[in-house]
Amino acid sequence: MDHPLNWNSQNLTHGWQRGVTAFYYGLGFSDEDFDKAQIGIGVPLLDGNLCNVHAYELAKEIAEGCQSAEMIGLPFGVPAVSDNITQGQEGGNASLPSRNMIANAAECVVSAHSYDALIGLHNCDKNGPGFAMALARLNYPGLVVSGGSIMPGCHKGQDISILDVYDSQAAAAVGAMEEEEAEQILKTACPGPGGCGIAASFNTWGIALEAIGLMLPFSSSTPAIDNAKKTECLNVASAVRNLLQKNIRPRDILTRKAFENAATTIAAVGGSTNGILHLLALAREAGVEFHLQDIQEILRKTPVYCSFAPRGKKTMVDLHHLGGTPVLMKHLLKAGIIDGSCLTVTGKTLAENLADIGDVPANQELIAPLDQPYKDYADMQVCFGNLAPGGIVFKVSSMQESHFTGTACCFDEAKGVVDAVEAGKIKPGSVIVLRNLGPVASGMPEVLVATAALTVPELDGKVAFISDTRVSGVSHGAIGVHCSPEAAVGGPIGLVQDGDQISFDLLKGEIRVDVSDQEFQQRRENQPLQPVRHSRGYLADFSATTSQAHHGCVSNALLPDCE
Repeated sequence: MDHPLNWNSQNLTHGWQRGVTAFYYGLGFSDEDFDKAQIGIGVPLLDGNLCNVHAYELAKEIAEGCQSAEMIGLPFGVPAVSDNITQGQEGGNASLPSRNMIANAAECVVSAHSYDALIGLHNCDKNGPGFAMALARLNYPGLVVSGGSIMPGCHKGQDISILDVYDSQAAAAVGAMEEEEAEQILKTACPGPGGCGIAASFNTWGIALEAIGLMLPFSSSTPAIDNAKKTECLNVASAVRNLLQKNIRPRDILTRKAFENAATTIAAVGGSTNGILHLLALAREAGVEFHLQDIQEILRKTPVYCSFAPRGKKTMVDLHHLGGTPVLMKHLLKAGIIDGSCLTVTGKTLAENLADIGDVPANQELIAPLDQPYKDYADMQVCFGNLAPGGIVFKVSSMQESHFTGTACCFDEAKGVVDAVEAGKIKPGSVIVLRNLGPVASGMPEVLVATAALTVPELDGKVAFISDTRVSGVSHGAIGVHCSPEAAVGGPIGLVQDGDQISFDLLKGEIRVDVSDQEFQQRRENQPLQPVRHSRGYLADFSATTSQAHHGCVSNALLPDCE
């Protein structure tokens, strides 16, 4: 017997408090509408961002589809922050907190209004993770829809992306490129709506959502301006109706094996380190035992099969032209590195979704043959040691060796790194240590401006970068981030001094600063922790409740086991 579609909303539409229905009549409900499922459609509203500018338009398409499916779709807004526009500014502190605010806002609206299901729109980096966290927390039927990738720009007949913007700006700053050419790239790289088109944070999470089962097939790879995106949004309601009828809940989908599939897929596509942070957060919200040590094992054994930028030159639009994300997932299934038995929001297993999907086309440069991966282990690796007892996540797509030893050069702000590079003060063999920007200290902003500065020819692949904050998936180089615990709560990274020797071995999973325990203790005594105070209310709230990065920076007020 089918589960009642209005399992939750009937508590209001047919509840003891009849007076509330006056508002429904005012909204134009007919008597028949009181028996229909009500679907909350979460919309990250931010017209001042290319990624989100079309979000409400897509939400209206989804609502129209709900009407056709004899349900009622009700869009509602959630906070949105542009990770790109806020780079290097105070607003960068708002990026990760906005993820948690999206989760809270969606949970608040959907539970308060007794909606029967949640559809969340993934338009920019933190939208999809926030809605996924809300789905896991609520455990109401629902799914996430990708707003789609931006189309590539064009410069001298070649596709370009936001990555080319940051690289060209860094090159122009040190005289390696003419400023006029860098300006041309700047003005043509981002031609219209959609999330950043490479394997940065937005697309990493979109692909991960298909892999974990919370997003319908093809959604992550269909471009924002493609007519197929409109068709998809009109058809989403039928999938949600099926979830309601069969009473399939997010926690039925979010199993340990599903998380392993997502982590494996992130590794295989050469994805963003932010994907790791969000997976950890989603696991905590879903009550699944899945930790950084588990991800470490997966990263060590997962080959890289894709040449998306920043590893290569390809974009999500290239994957779309090859047949979309299901073609990639079928490839990984054939490789034997993901589990096809996991349930998805189609109501079918992953393998069933992929049964009629063709093989990867020949004569293309995005996806490597099964027996010839681009690399035998992931570009991302996790290390533990006296510098990062809770772990640190490395992204090393342009580093040839799996180990590195260098001399610490310490900073407390991203612009300091940029200034030092432009002044020629950073030398090959340096380990740039950027700290006091972790979740408690500063909301864990992305510092792409710092890592982009290190991509100049004399430093690219010849220096390492270590931080307690985050970087954009646009970043490339030898980069270690999410160092846990952070400096602001007493993490060893805050005690590192200029000239200290730091070494890491990615495949051994080890990182160490050549400082004795006694010396560390003496430094702690000479450098007592200062209380963290914030003048922005949102940041004060986030700082007071966030867990550390190895727990995904979830709220420890809600999840007290996450320190």
